[in-house]
Amino acid sequence: MPVIEVTGLHKRYGDQIAVDDVSFTVEPGEIFGVLGPNGAGKTTTVECVAGLRVPDAGTVSVLGLDPQREPAELRQRLGVQLQESQLPDQLRVAEALELYASFYRKPADWRRLMDQLGLAGKRNTAYKKLSGGQKQRLSIALALVGSPEVAILDELTTGLDPQARRDTWSLIEEIRDGGVTIVLVTHFMEEAERLCDRLAVIDSGRVVAIDSPRGLVSRVAPEQRIRFRPSAPVDEALLTGLPEVVSVHRSGAQLVVTGTGNVLHAVTSVLAREQIIAADLRVEQGNLDDAFVGLTGRTLDN
Repeated sequence: MPVIEVTGLHKRYGDQIAVDDVSFTVEPGEIFGVLGPNGAGKTTTVECVAGLRVPDAGTVSVLGLDPQREPAELRQRLGVQLQESQLPDQLRVAEALELYASFYRKPADWRRLMDQLGLAGKRNTAYKKLSGGQKQRLSIALALVGSPEVAILDELTTGLDPQARRDTWSLIEEIRDGGVTIVLVTHFMEEAERLCDRLAVIDSGRVVAIDSPRGLVSRVAPEQRIRFRPSAPVDEALLTGLPEVVSVHRSGAQLVVTGTGNVLHAVTSVLAREQIIAADLRVEQGNLDDAFVGLTGRTLDN
């Protein structure tokens, strides 16, 4: 059974429709991504899921609970890290974790959690003196201190430097491996490709597609490009005659072969038969950026 079921979700602010007929499910143990540009309705969607906003229409079920009718029970089983979460400047790391732990029936060992998230050395440090990465780690710790079955992490790595972002990705994978189902809101393509088992692509308040990252790419960018420098002249007709090959063109000293299916094997087999070495061979495939453009007609930055 899905741990989250969202059906026909609508949310409007005045004349602006923020969420328009959004539906999806999240399966136990997966990292489910909600991907889209800023202002697409991602945060509003997950805030409705968490019971922090009241939808105008549609239904939401989280762990079999209605977020509006059973908010107290849901809070005991759901952890949430919000995009704009803040703590009092003078609140120390250990104080924050101990305070939040007191809100739950079966809290995690907050001291152990602090160690796991690399915050033990900052236990007596005030919130305002933490770095951006340390604040994010504390936000994660606070989302996990109630021993949740599901965690919603909203734009977790915005503002982090590349190394801190990758460290945080490793941390998210560890959390999932510990048995927590994760809903990850992001507008970073690399983050979505690295972490998510499945993605809901949201644009202008609507779900455009739901699939694995590779599944989304294969829908709109199934072709591969093979670039190599042949050790001897190649009769292009040998390659264009292959059923897997779509096109062949030259780029300086390189040949660029575009194709589908097992085109790499087909091309290298022909080259081997002709005793031609493919130097500097590189295979290029479509990525999630290509898929987003294909699905929405624009780049994520627009």
